[in-house]
Amino acid sequence: MNLSLRLRSAITGGPGAGKSTLLAALANAGIATFAEVARDILKAPGGMDMRAARPADFAAAMLEAEQHAWDAAPFGVSVYDRGFPDIVGFLSLESLAIPDALERCCSELRYVGRVFRAPPWRDIYSPDEERIQSWDEAVASDAAVIRAWKCYGYDPIDLPLASVADRVAFVRRHLEGVRA
Repeated sequence: MNLSLRLRSAITGGPGAGKSTLLAALANAGIATFAEVARDILKAPGGMDMRAARPADFAAAMLEAEQHAWDAAPFGVSVYDRGFPDIVGFLSLESLAIPDALERCCSELRYVGRVFRAPPWRDIYSPDEERIQSWDEAVASDAAVIRAWKCYGYDPIDLPLASVADRVAFVRRHLEGVRA
């Protein structure tokens, strides 16, 4: 792995598929990770209301936060909980237009490492204060974000429906030898 370059990888998929748990385990294994920006926005005062009443503003806030995370990547491999195309998937579910700035980010700021998909996994899915989608909505969200990633030329690979340790090993194997 060339540590003199910034190699960005991402984990995508619908809500409740184990992305955040996997990211925490990857961080514990010494891999640079970036948490899902949407969760931080939702936890902030007014975040849930913004998502519900002003989804375009919510998407703009996600884009700004995602750009900051992109700029903060250290040299070596970084793994993001979601990425720019996930915002496109959110907007498509809301039947909203894709802003030019987001289109540019998706086209120009490319993830060089693998893009992993945490597929819907009913056995681990559970709503919480920020994850308000039903199971059917979570599955629809997964489909929308995967369509968006594929639209921008990515071919996400499915994570196994397995233990966190097995998922960490899977990601590590696929990140070995990643080159820009």
